[in-house]
Amino acid sequence: MVVGGGVGGASIAYHLAEMGETDVVLVERAELTSGSTFHSAGLVGQLRADPALTRMNMYSVDLYRRLQMTDRPPSWVESGGIKLASSPERLAEMRRQISWATTFDLPLHELSVSEAVDRFPLMDPADVVGAAFLESDGYVDPSQLCQALAGHARAKGIVVSPHTRVLGIDTADTLRGTAGDVDRSVTRVRTDRGDIECEVVVDAGGIYAAEIARMVGVRVPVVPLSHQYLVTDALPEPAAAVLGGRARLPTLRDPDLLVYWRVEGNALLMGGYERNPAPWHASLTAFDDIPHDFNAKLLSEDWERFEEIAVNAAKRLPVMADVGLKTFINGPEAFTPDNEFCLGETAVAGFFVAAGFCAHGIAGAGGIGKVMAEWVLEGEPGLDLWHMDISRFGDAYRSPSYTVKRTLESYQRYYDISFPDRERESGRPLRTSPAYRSHREHGASFGEKAGWERVNFYDTNTALGDQTLRPDGWAGRGWSAATGAEHHATRTAAGLFDETSFAKLSVTGPEAAVFLNRVCDNDVARDVGDITYTQALNTRGGIECDFTVTRRRFDEFLVVTGTAYGAHDLAWLRRRARLDGYDVRIDDITGSLVCFALWGPAARDILAGLTPCDVSDEASPFMSAQSTTVGDVPVWALRASFTGEHGWELYASTEYGAALWTRLVDVGSSYGLRLCGYRALDSLRLERGYRVWSTDITPETNPYEAGLGFCVKLDKPGGFVGDEAVRRVRSNGVSRKLCCLALDDARSVVLGAEPVRAAGEVVGRVTSGGYGYSVATSIGYAYLPVDLAVAGTTLIVDLFGVPVGATVVTQQELWARAATPARAPTDR
Repeated sequence: MVVGGGVGGASIAYHLAEMGETDVVLVERAELTSGSTFHSAGLVGQLRADPALTRMNMYSVDLYRRLQMTDRPPSWVESGGIKLASSPERLAEMRRQISWATTFDLPLHELSVSEAVDRFPLMDPADVVGAAFLESDGYVDPSQLCQALAGHARAKGIVVSPHTRVLGIDTADTLRGTAGDVDRSVTRVRTDRGDIECEVVVDAGGIYAAEIARMVGVRVPVVPLSHQYLVTDALPEPAAAVLGGRARLPTLRDPDLLVYWRVEGNALLMGGYERNPAPWHASLTAFDDIPHDFNAKLLSEDWERFEEIAVNAAKRLPVMADVGLKTFINGPEAFTPDNEFCLGETAVAGFFVAAGFCAHGIAGAGGIGKVMAEWVLEGEPGLDLWHMDISRFGDAYRSPSYTVKRTLESYQRYYDISFPDRERESGRPLRTSPAYRSHREHGASFGEKAGWERVNFYDTNTALGDQTLRPDGWAGRGWSAATGAEHHATRTAAGLFDETSFAKLSVTGPEAAVFLNRVCDNDVARDVGDITYTQALNTRGGIECDFTVTRRRFDEFLVVTGTAYGAHDLAWLRRRARLDGYDVRIDDITGSLVCFALWGPAARDILAGLTPCDVSDEASPFMSAQSTTVGDVPVWALRASFTGEHGWELYASTEYGAALWTRLVDVGSSYGLRLCGYRALDSLRLERGYRVWSTDITPETNPYEAGLGFCVKLDKPGGFVGDEAVRRVRSNGVSRKLCCLALDDARSVVLGAEPVRAAGEVVGRVTSGGYGYSVATSIGYAYLPVDLAVAGTTLIVDLFGVPVGATVVTQQELWARAATPARAPTDR
């Protein structure tokens, strides 16, 4: 069953039918489109920072073109779209986006100011410094689009039932074994027109999605916010002549002024994103409670909030000050805390969500329908949807307060430039390490991830760094010489990192070993005390998770993954355990353990003076763990490294955290130990070539092309999820490989997503990069065709529209550039 008759639900029904699944009922509480769809502005822009969303939007445009040729056209107008830059910073962002577009074959190109005026003559170009034009953007009638999709679904045999209100959703609980979790699954939907037995429910309820999800005890963090736009009267002469003399005007966005436009007949539609957004029927202390009869309705006009946008609109299009007002639209739209869609299966088996379209759901509707239909029928989407997966939201988003604060901030920043040093500000601090006070006392500059306060660098280390190394352009924003000082301290003496934010999952039960060996490509069912680096794959052989697994007891394993990926990996592991029926229990124990990483040449000497255990290589080899004490604190000491330097990750119960940190700092000071932040950690891992999930490796990359084939154990008894797919890859060979690039200009530092060219053609896209302080080189990683994935290949990286030379290098060649080659990484 699909719940919700807006454009999202209709698209899902349409695509289920296209894939051959017609045993589907689409229910809507009122008429189709009566939620948010009917009052949407209908603009369709394609290029986004997320590659998957860009591809989804591109698919939408292709679908709308095809539908326009049927007997149910959605009034698709491929007008093209102009984006203005009213500041030098925005022009730089625009040129960065133009370079992105080349990796998708999107026809986005830069316009001069005069060219922009020629395409949109109503514009006053004052303060405009540049523009970009994407010829395949456009706009569509949202209601007609929804009706077209629903009509085609009906024609394929899907039941579309308006005026059918969902009253409840029944679930069944199943206990898995003796230690296993309790699984909940959908069994029935109760409506005011009768009950419907079903195994799958897709919550496409728009502004009602959170209410629907609460019926099964699921929190969907969407907040209905008031979103406003207006439609003018018919334009007066001579402005009307501009419309009458042209086949169509492109859509127009001026993000610096927070405003967008499109043509509406012989008038203009204008809206934007206010700096003072207003939640509707949601507060800091209560979830949304939308009135029972709020169907096909609008909110009252709020001119006070709209005033800034109206003033800005008249500045860019002077005709706005003279033309009359025909319609003012104030309708609630469902927004998420990060302005990304909320898609995927929840903790309740069979209960899917497709909501939180954040006022750009019309652009994404076609792609949303396609990926959701694939997700429901095949068990996983065909794209890397991590940034849209509902599992990215952790427990903090059960709080109305935190959800509303984050959502309001995201709306306020909708059109802001995403500089690399931009940090979220709302709801902070929320999650802190026991060493948080010490960090503050030592001058920590904090960043935030998944609600955690994490040290970027320590201002007290700034004077020890080299100010001349500041990168050019955006990479130099928020940069600190402290990062280099912390990097070098780790390579030459010792660095102490607070990794408490790293997500920690406990997997226990009589089948824990069998289960983990089934979901991991590496052999993790080894001896107690062994640590294994591994990936967990999807059925296509793509990398769904990337983590370490430590066997603590016969029936207990510790899984450690990235800070932002804990909720995702927890949900993925639990789903696999449920699907295959394993008697295991999987818990998030992140908050119960601190993790302090001590790495560097002096790490062994520091630890030797604090622990009774033998820390020699023979007694404590790389990738081994042991239970011991450090100072007065019981710990698990894991000989593992994300820097290439030998050392340990020390895990202790949270109540010991402050004492453990203090002791390590006190003893380490005489060995040259320096407190270090995450920016130094990223620089250190780049030099070593360690991959980061969601950038270097994703559900769309396999271990062989990612250089992680050493983890794949195809001879493992019983096999593993995705083994058939990776066998085919191994047999057929890969078409691309992840390569390390050394840029010619050390001050030119990539931020990620930059196109890589060979002989003028785009051959890849930067996954991640930064500056390596030991090797004195700007580093980037990119997947390249195998014929180019050869050391010595010369390439061009497009950095904000400026070509920068780069060379493919091996890790050994990269390290040969180090000032002290003898200090090559020791733990691998």
